[in-house]
Amino acid sequence: MAEQTEGTQTINASAEEIMEIITDFDSYPKGTDFKSAEVLKKDKQGRGSEVRYEMKAPVIGDVALTLSYRYKSGDGGVSWTSKDIDGGIKSIKGEYVLEELDEDETKVTYKTSVDLEVKVPGMLKKQGEKQIIKQALDGLKKRVEKG
Repeated sequence: MAEQTEGTQTINASAEEIMEIITDFDSYPKGTDFKSAEVLKKDKQGRGSEVRYEMKAPVIGDVALTLSYRYKSGDGGVSWTSKDIDGGIKSIKGEYVLEELDEDETKVTYKTSVDLEVKVPGMLKKQGEKQIIKQALDGLKKRVEKG
């Protein structure tokens, strides 16, 4: 697995409110690069534990993948690993880590590592991962704070 890239942003909401948005997989196709998202399995708390996505990714084109999710205790975040991928990517690993600063403010750290099937120079790959992280954190902040 490749080296992890990470980014952090403070969001004006509780960790619980942020986790509600993160785990609302049915909403992922709205305003993102995801064409579809389908929850295949749920855990005992009713949260998605396996989700199938279809998306259009820069450089590699159409990708269909299934991610397996593991939840941290409380509202501490969630991690994921790829289970099944069709198209241009060998594996994906990532996580959201939520650290509540107070009841209305949470530090959110997004970490990811993407292993592509095609060789991409390390600097370009790192820039791509940073862009994914920035878009994810900005999108999350916008969805949470508008609510």
